[in-house]
Amino acid sequence: MLRASFTPYTLHFGFEAVTSRERMRSKSTYFVCVWDDEHPTVVGTGECALFRGLSADDREDYESVLSDICSRINAVKIADLTEWPSIVFGIETALADLRNGGRMMPFPSDWTDGGSGLHINGLVWMGSVEEMTRRAEEKISEGFRCVKLKIGGCDFERELHLLEQLRRRFAPEELEIRLDANGAFDVDEVLQKLRRLAKLDIHSIEQPIASRQWDAMKSLCNVSPIDIALDEELIGVFSVDEKRRMIEYLRPAYIILKPALCGGFSGSSEWIEAAENVGIRWWVTSALESNIGLNALAQWVASMKCDMPSGLGTGQLYTNNFRSPVERRGAMLYYNPAIEAERPEIISNSRYTPSFSSKNHSNKSQNITRS
Repeated sequence: MLRASFTPYTLHFGFEAVTSRERMRSKSTYFVCVWDDEHPTVVGTGECALFRGLSADDREDYESVLSDICSRINAVKIADLTEWPSIVFGIETALADLRNGGRMMPFPSDWTDGGSGLHINGLVWMGSVEEMTRRAEEKISEGFRCVKLKIGGCDFERELHLLEQLRRRFAPEELEIRLDANGAFDVDEVLQKLRRLAKLDIHSIEQPIASRQWDAMKSLCNVSPIDIALDEELIGVFSVDEKRRMIEYLRPAYIILKPALCGGFSGSSEWIEAAENVGIRWWVTSALESNIGLNALAQWVASMKCDMPSGLGTGQLYTNNFRSPVERRGAMLYYNPAIEAERPEIISNSRYTPSFSSKNHSNKSQNITRS
């Protein structure tokens, strides 16, 4: 019989992370463990990467629902959890890891054998123009030839000036520039701004206007001089039929998948099928997961053979993250089989209660919930 348990955990940024929506110093998440009574030392591990203020399942009863799911893990069907995408992300990861021996290896592939790397983009967080310039230069010096800049949080003219400076230094064939507006532009001004940005040979812009404005977004996708990529627009769309309807109506150039926000790996696969059926391309980005979630996410991307640079990190945002075999070398992610992933470990006692090692992480033992 399967058992499951979860524990909350607070991740601390090493800097103030700024988007057009908010400023963050920390982020809450949840880790879930699944094991079989007959083999209690083999534990599958996942991360329920709730994103407060953005996740469709950011609800007051989140912990009680997660506790209930853990208590009836043997009867749980992923198809019944579609409105809890971050929980699906964690449970799918833990069950897949358990099936593969509890080695933090939910999606083994040639990549996890230490094979070829995954192409990723460099992310430049919002800040002053001076800070963004410095961060962009650091990414380029590290070998990135595809960078994504978050815009919409500073004065547009200053952001445009930064992009103009970047483009003067690096031609389009030398540097691909992606933008992420996080829905910051008003509908009545967005096209004029996109026309000015288009002069800089921008690859794409994510979510230029706020989500759930389908008519305005459809029109924008039709006339925009820059390819539109949708990400927040995908959040809170649960059924396969609604996914297909949205894709076919809006017809963006790209969709960007954050599995913790888009229904886990199964829900993201539904989005991919809907997009590919009408010729829309896609890539994957992380959603501020810890290294436990990032490890699973990178493994899944490798198994999906995505041919575009993904927005995956190595957990360096946080000061209290977990050791991971996922390494960045230049603009590529590799899996180093010689590094053992740090993860929850089972304590062999009468209740087989999962716990976290306290080594280097002072809050790993907080408030474990038993099933």
